[in-house]
Amino acid sequence: MISARGLKREFSDGDGGSLRVLDGVDLDVKQGELVAVMGRSGSGKSTLLHVLGGLDTAYAGDVTVAGTSLKGLGDHELARFRNSTVGFVFQSFHLVPGLNALDNVALPAFFGAQGGDAKGALERVGLGAKAGRQPSQLSGGERQRVAIARALFARPKVLLCDEPTGNLDAATGGEIIELFKSLNAEGLTVLAVTHEERVSAVAGRVLKLENGKLT
Repeated sequence: MISARGLKREFSDGDGGSLRVLDGVDLDVKQGELVAVMGRSGSGKSTLLHVLGGLDTAYAGDVTVAGTSLKGLGDHELARFRNSTVGFVFQSFHLVPGLNALDNVALPAFFGAQGGDAKGALERVGLGAKAGRQPSQLSGGERQRVAIARALFARPKVLLCDEPTGNLDAATGGEIIELFKSLNAEGLTVLAVTHEERVSAVAGRVLKLENGKLT
């Protein structure tokens, strides 16, 4: 489902030099796996996720996701890939304050995602009864569930999660982790980058990103 070979990504260090956060990363994730990538803050976990999801193109190496090679894709092709193939869940929920839960879930349709079922996605995460609530009327856990429903809107093949429980307390985070387990049990491929043991504890496989390399 995901294949990456020789990924390298550098950033300016602010002093005229460069910092390499990905240094020849190789990664394979099979269809239906739940994989966790762990590492300290600043280790490059988010960078890796952004490269795999087509959000970051300034890298060396090759990435293929669900049969699509990302190398050389233009902006429109990458947008189509993100809208149809991958779903993103971030630590910060990124909900639009002026939209209710249902409209936030349906937001990808505005950017071209097709065939989505906002009501069904919201029901899948247990919030069908709160479709008309504004984000300010929802708890942190409920807001993350809305964000997950939005990620599921276009029925993606891969769910990419960046510190998905980072802004949640232990009990609420546990509920979100159980939701990921349930989605994975239904066949959805899940890759989560995290520094939290509670996320990695439920993964079928745990990798560590350190000094730019995966182990």
